[in-house]
Amino acid sequence: MSTTSPTVARARTAPRGLALSLIAAAQFVVIMDTSIIGVALPDMRRDLGFSPDALSWVFNAYVIAFGGLLLLGGRLADLFGARRMFTTGWVLLLAGSVAAGLAGNPAIEITARAVQGAGAALIAPAALTLLMTTFGGTLQLPRAFAVYGAAAPIGGTAGVFLGGVLTEYLGWPWVFYVTVPIALAILVLTPRAFGPSPRSTGRIDVLGAVTGTAGLALTVFAIVRAPEAGWADAATIAPLAVGVALLVAFVIRQLRAAEPLLRPGLLRTPLLGGANLAQLLLGGAWIPMWFFLNLHLQNVLGASAFAAGAALIPMTALIVIGMTVVAPRLAARWGTLPMVTIGFALLAAGALWLSFARPGGSYLVDVLPASLVAAAGMAFAFVPSLSTAIASAPVAESGVASGLVNTSYQVGSALGLAVLSAVSSSVGAANGDASGFSAAFAGAAVVAAAGAIAAPLTLRLRR
Repeated sequence: MSTTSPTVARARTAPRGLALSLIAAAQFVVIMDTSIIGVALPDMRRDLGFSPDALSWVFNAYVIAFGGLLLLGGRLADLFGARRMFTTGWVLLLAGSVAAGLAGNPAIEITARAVQGAGAALIAPAALTLLMTTFGGTLQLPRAFAVYGAAAPIGGTAGVFLGGVLTEYLGWPWVFYVTVPIALAILVLTPRAFGPSPRSTGRIDVLGAVTGTAGLALTVFAIVRAPEAGWADAATIAPLAVGVALLVAFVIRQLRAAEPLLRPGLLRTPLLGGANLAQLLLGGAWIPMWFFLNLHLQNVLGASAFAAGAALIPMTALIVIGMTVVAPRLAARWGTLPMVTIGFALLAAGALWLSFARPGGSYLVDVLPASLVAAAGMAFAFVPSLSTAIASAPVAESGVASGLVNTSYQVGSALGLAVLSAVSSSVGAANGDASGFSAAFAGAAVVAAAGAIAAPLTLRLRR
């Protein structure tokens, strides 16, 4: 019989509860900061003097810094401790948020957004590493992954709501200031929630960090710019070519360096490659579908930005319930591979269903049922593939693995959104917005179907 007193049990439970809250808050804010600026962009353009072409970089600067620095952020978490990098990331995000709200011209605004993205690139892999060090080996681990995963869609939907409310009633700077109290609270609570993190010995592969980070940043830069400039334009081809060349140099460096940023053998770890491929395809299907669904609600069905955000609530609610309640129970019974495969299949079915939405249709008939099917697919596939990627890596390299899986998802999202934006623009220019959105939904269905085919080939998992 256990001799642990209720007081001691509560003392052990409370820090884990606090730790999970901070980890979920990190995922919530990182995703919220990508979506909260949408409604505020017209006011920012007027007040700061943005040109139409430059305005998109309020979004792109964050995404490029975030995606380009994730791998380095994971390595820093391994070398210097996940808690220290988690704290450093929040300091950067806090500073960037304040600077973005106070910015008086486009250059400062874009720079501040890049600082926010750099902070997010430190926070995201450190948060996943802290999740593993706090809950690894416990029965609470599946629930912790589920809560972490559910925080992302909540952050995306909350960003749409908050962006509209804050811009209308307080002004656009508050879409950045809203992060400040959250960051301050997390900085105060982090020492209480997490003990000192283990560190691995070694040095930073500076050359690898420069080539890998610059290569990813330029590649993502080219991808997000392509729909605006055109895939055949020199403004797309030049950075893409340089980015790919730097990534090749990065791979060569990792094969030769004594202490590489990303150990090549790590990619041969059983299941890790397959789980990262699943995250890449999941980002490439889900984010474009979510993006074009929002546009369909506003441009085709005539919903306001606030009403469009409200229309996404049922999807978000289903994802939260699916990730935290349904998926863990089904995964325990069926195993991870069936969950990932079924999840991709449902996401493909939901996206394909959306592609048949009528231009003069209704939300309840043409959008809601299909969106719920897609949301169920996301709930089933996301957490099992994410947890497999993190759990497959050696403990000493969990930070790099966390950075790698985050990079896979972000790069997949950027690539999928860029390609399907080009498809949508091409079809929409010839046949109208509704046809363009239908083509984008069909493209997302193809990506998700590829995930359903790839999962059985790359994730041969036990329960």
